[in-house]
Amino acid sequence: MFTITNEDPASPAAAQLIDALSETLAKITGDSGKSSFDPNDVRGSRACFVVARTSTGTPVGCGAFRPIEESTAEVKRMYAMPGTSGVGSAVLAHLESEARLLGYSQLWLETRVVNLRAVSFYEKKGYSRIPNFGKYAGKAEAVCFAKNLLA
Repeated sequence: MFTITNEDPASPAAAQLIDALSETLAKITGDSGKSSFDPNDVRGSRACFVVARTSTGTPVGCGAFRPIEESTAEVKRMYAMPGTSGVGSAVLAHLESEARLLGYSQLWLETRVVNLRAVSFYEKKGYSRIPNFGKYAGKAEAVCFAKNLLA
């Protein structure tokens, strides 16, 4: 299985995973997503950045959330290395649990409509489409999701 630990987004493992995610997103969507991520947003007391590692310590995935409202956090930088199985699910479950512990009642996120794997993944994990929020409002290429953590 995997160990999932809180980590600074500037750590070598985190930076490697974030870079791999940015490359993947650029291939899928034409945008690396770097402009939508500020590492300082996931360093606060009600924020979280995690890295998943194999039993041998190899980093294989990451994810984060940042506060956007008192009861709502936004999932950021979700990534699982190609060829791994269950990493994304484990990271997302961990983030959901951490968010509950920090008093959030819902998680929101954005992905691109063209990122079919991500859209399918979040729908399978119980996320429902919501109107695009924040900087994604009015952007047809974006799709936003929410999940009630108290249900």
